[in-house]
This record gives sequence, structure tokens and C-alpha cells, in this order.
Amino acid sequence: MKPSASLTQDASTQDAYTQVASTQDAAAFVSALRGQLVVSCQAPPGDPLRDTATMVRMARAAQAGGAVAIRANGPDDVAAIAAAVPLPLIGLWKDGDQGVYITPTVRHALAVRAAGAAVVAADATDRPRPDGSTFTEIVEAVHGDGGLVMADISTAEEGIAAQRAGADLLSTTLSGYVPGQHRGSGPDLDLVAELAGATDLPVIAEGRIGTPDQAAEALRRGAHAVVVGTAITAPGAITARFAAALAADAR
Repeated sequence: MKPSASLTQDASTQDAYTQVASTQDAAAFVSALRGQLVVSCQAPPGDPLRDTATMVRMARAAQAGGAVAIRANGPDDVAAIAAAVPLPLIGLWKDGDQGVYITPTVRHALAVRAAGAAVVAADATDRPRPDGSTFTEIVEAVHGDGGLVMADISTAEEGIAAQRAGADLLSTTLSGYVPGQHRGSGPDLDLVAELAGATDLPVIAEGRIGTPDQAAEALRRGAHAVVVGTAITAPGAITARFAAALAADAR
């Protein structure tokens, strides 16, 4: 899939995104994402921004800035953002922080779907799920409810397996976050390119994308769309980067 190397939108395409949010038509959703920016509006437990009302305001700000879809965590945030922001939602449910915790079971997936997510993102790595279920079962359940599935993967082999399981989109979310993997300081654009060449699914670049130049380069390397989270929606992490740079320069 050859994406457009653009991260902009106009009024006519915004109407299309709003329509996708209500119809959840698969082809229209995928087409609307091409060459565009998705913003991940999440904050972990203990973060000063961690409340649903703040996530809604964050999503509104992302929409105003040109995001075409929102990625959000948990049924409460998904439902509140869906009610307030006329953009398609990629929903997930992080349960814990070890092993397979991004939408780990069918129950989690269907809860996110019921909250208003057009797309359910789930861990599709080759690790065991906590209840012994499979990624294929999640795909079948979400498809049965009329939704789409984004496979969060860490390797090209996992992306190929996710395509066989019926996933609708692939995301590089988990590259570098599986035990034993090297985690670079920037996005894994080699994985983006490898997936784009090895599968027929839209590849969504996500993970450690820190600058607009990196986002644009992801499109040039074969990404269908780009998800950015921390670099836009995590002021604590952004502040820490500036503080670290100044401290290093002062030494």
C-alpha cells in the first residue's frame, strides 16, 4: 500500500471521517486514514492528567490540530471521547502492565467496542494471553460485533500471523517492548517497511515517534498512517526531554 506523504486534511475529508465514526464502514475508515495522523490520548495511573475529562479535552485539542482519529484506553475514556469528539476511535483496554495486557481477552475487546470504538486494538504478539484465549478469538468476536481489529505487534512475523488471523490493520506499537527485544530511541521504521512489503494490510506506524519529520519519514517508508502519543499528549515526558537536554549541555 502506497500512502500519501501528507499529514494534512481539508473540510471535505473531515466530513468523511465523521461519517466513518457513525457508519464504521471498513473500507471508508481505512481510506480516510491514508497518510494521516492519529493521536493517542492516554495517561497512565498516577499521572497528573489521569482523568477521563482531561482525556476528552486532549482529544478535542487533537481534533482541532488535525488528527483524523483518536486512540484511547479503557471503556470509560472511549465512551466519553466518543460522545464528545466526532472522530473514529481506536480503543484498547490496558489491564495491568506485564505480559499481554493491551486488550488481553475477548471480554476486554467487546467492552471497548461497546463503549464506542470503531476499531479495537489488541496485543497480537506471540505471547500467551492471561486466560488462554487467542488473538484469532478476539478478531472473530470483534468482527461479529461489526468492528475492526488493529493488531499491535513487535515483529514482521507477528504481523504476518495477525493477517492470517483476520486483523484489519497492523500497528508497530509493541516493537521494543517485548522482553528480549532491543528498544531504540526512535521509531522502528525498518519494521514499518518490512511489514509494508510482507503483508497486504495497512501498516500503522506507532511507538517512539517524537518529531514531525519522523512521522513523515514513516509514511515514506510505507506506513499507511501514523499514531503519535507521548510527543503530543504527555507534557511530563516532553518536559523531561527538555530538562535532560539542558542538563547535558550544562555539564
